[in-house]
This record gives sequence, structure tokens and C-alpha cells, in this order.
Amino acid sequence: MMLEAACGPGHVCGVDEAGRGPWAGPVSAAAVILDPTRIPAGLNDSKKLTAKARAALEIEIKSVAVAWCVGLASVEEIEELNILHAAGLAMRRAVEGLGVTPSFALVDGNYRFPLPCEVKTVVKGDSLSCSIAAASILAKEARDRIMVEMDGVYPGYGFAGHKGYHAAIHVEGLRRLGPSPIHRMSWAPVKLALAGDLLDGAAFEDGLEG
Repeated sequence: MMLEAACGPGHVCGVDEAGRGPWAGPVSAAAVILDPTRIPAGLNDSKKLTAKARAALEIEIKSVAVAWCVGLASVEEIEELNILHAAGLAMRRAVEGLGVTPSFALVDGNYRFPLPCEVKTVVKGDSLSCSIAAASILAKEARDRIMVEMDGVYPGYGFAGHKGYHAAIHVEGLRRLGPSPIHRMSWAPVKLALAGDLLDGAAFEDGLEG
């Protein structure tokens, strides 16, 4: 908690997002204020944890945190604002929903989003700050659950497995079914599907936008 302590008195929240890269689904963000005397063991960047470890940590974080909140920005908001500003909107919703007003926010990355408190950006923050790591876990777990649910609503794309990212089953689903209502229509792979073009795997990098 050294980064948090350096921010001075008052509550410090860690903020991180999940889902900037996928071709489908919302972007999520979480804000977490941790109790420095009750830090869950094993906190780390959510991408470096197993699914089992993330699920266990999510439960523990929610039980010991001073406050936590997850915010979302919809596919429609992503299309209207672009993915960067939609992620910022999700972050603001998360911070505003804490129920405890933070005096400082530590945000993963190097972009200073406008939040209702002072902001410090931290590159690779989910590996350097316990509260950012906690936020990364809550944001990812929340979004993953949404995509599992969407797999039942829009079958055939494999959302439950890849959560909207590049995968062979996703490419095949787009080729066979066309885009679903939760696909990000400005992403290059989705544009190609709408145009009826073949989906060449070389054209599809995670998060590629048109």
C-alpha cells in the first residue's frame, strides 16, 4: 500500500477497467478502497491470475474493502464516445458509486480521466498498487459474468469462452451469423462481417478499431 500511503490523508481508491479490447460487450471499470490492515493475500493484475484465484479474491475483496463499486459503459456508449472515453465514463460511474468519497484515485495506465477527485495515473498500476489490482479483479469478474450471460442470449459466438475477444469460434460465428446486437459495430472485424467480406484471421488483432 505504499502508493496509497503516499497520496496523503483520506480515502484512496484504486481504479481499473476491463474490456477495452474485445469485439463485443460493454466495458467495465471498478473502484476499490482497501483497508490497509486487511489486504487480501495474492492480489495481482487480474490477467496474471487463474480464473479460480480471481473468483476467490473477488469474494474476499468485497468482504474486506472499505468500499467498492463496478461501473459499466454500454456498447452504444462505446460507439458514441469511442472506447477510451467510454472506459473513462465507466470509471467515473464506479468512483461515484462508492458510497464513500475518496480524496484521491490511483488509475491504471497513463491517461488522466476526469473523475470526481484528484487523480494519479500509474503505468502497470495493477502490478504496483494493491487497490488497483483489486479493482482490476472486480472489473474483469463483473464483465466476464455479463459475457457468459450474453452467450445464452446470443448463442453461436462462444462468448462464454472468449468473453468477446478474438477466437476461432468468434470468427466463425461472425461469418455464419453476422454481428449480434452487442457487437461493437465500429471494430474492423465487425465492419467486415457487415460488408460480407471473408474474415481473414490476419486482419483481426484484439481491440482493432476501424
